[in-house]
Amino acid sequence: MARLSVDQEMQPAMPRVPYKRRNNGFARFIRQIDLQLMVLPALALIFVFSYIPMYGVLIAFQDYKIGHSFTGSPWVGWKHFAYFFQSPDFYTVMRNTIVISLLKFCIGFPAPILLALMLNEVRKMAFKRVVQTITYLPHFMSWVILGGLVASLLATDNGSLNLLLERLGTIQEPINFLSLPEYFWSILITTNVWKEIGFGSIVYLAAIAGVDPNTYEAASIDGASRFKQIYLITLPSIMPVISIFMILAIGNLLSAGFEDILVLAVNPALRDVSDVIDTYVIRVGINNYRYSYATAVGLFKAVVSVGLLTIANYVARKSGNSLW
Repeated sequence: MARLSVDQEMQPAMPRVPYKRRNNGFARFIRQIDLQLMVLPALALIFVFSYIPMYGVLIAFQDYKIGHSFTGSPWVGWKHFAYFFQSPDFYTVMRNTIVISLLKFCIGFPAPILLALMLNEVRKMAFKRVVQTITYLPHFMSWVILGGLVASLLATDNGSLNLLLERLGTIQEPINFLSLPEYFWSILITTNVWKEIGFGSIVYLAAIAGVDPNTYEAASIDGASRFKQIYLITLPSIMPVISIFMILAIGNLLSAGFEDILVLAVNPALRDVSDVIDTYVIRVGINNYRYSYATAVGLFKAVVSVGLLTIANYVARKSGNSLW
């Protein structure tokens, strides 16, 4: 056996690294088969109702006629997109969509957070349950029912709001609120907040419940007031949840609403302030059998929404609270 050189003898022996078996994705799938089977129905639902219909996006680039196949209609390229951008309704539709979406985001997004913070400070559990029940209830009502309630409250004939304002001497005669454009955005945003504030606060209340109570006790001993505890402990603790919901809300900025506007904006006089992308697609595209044009407008909205979602996720990633 050949002798080792002096340099080789002086070199320390390299430690043996234990062999790690390569992580096998299929083996991990088998180990988690019970969890995978639970997710399978949701994946099948998304695939059938979300991915397969994407094949129909092709008609946005065609002059599609009912009865023809998606590949049998003549191709027109970007014709419908150009028509939408050059349409006289483009400015009005985009303005209403952006303004209503921003109002819903700036007012409707923080409202459930504030409600959750206030409910967390309530110490009488009976009162807390009553408030939660009252605020949750509107979410489970359809927009048709809520629209009827709002119309009754704002009616000129024995409407509660008009009667109250007349008793207070603020107005001399009833105001038809649902026919005046200057009131529509306020009514729409207020109704949306009323409907969703309670249900939206559930997630934030659950996140607040996960905060360690010892942290509040230590802050109280140090002399921190309740407002300081909310600002320094509660809000930072639930910030990951807030960030995720904020990313999703930004991705839906062009979804200004459909059912609520369709129910509350019955009067044609409100079209200049109520016509958004979704209602425009129904009114101009579907009702006039212009399916290719309606698909093109909807595809434009989807592309912009994906772009906003990607940008919001990229910004949130800097703080470590991103979706991917």
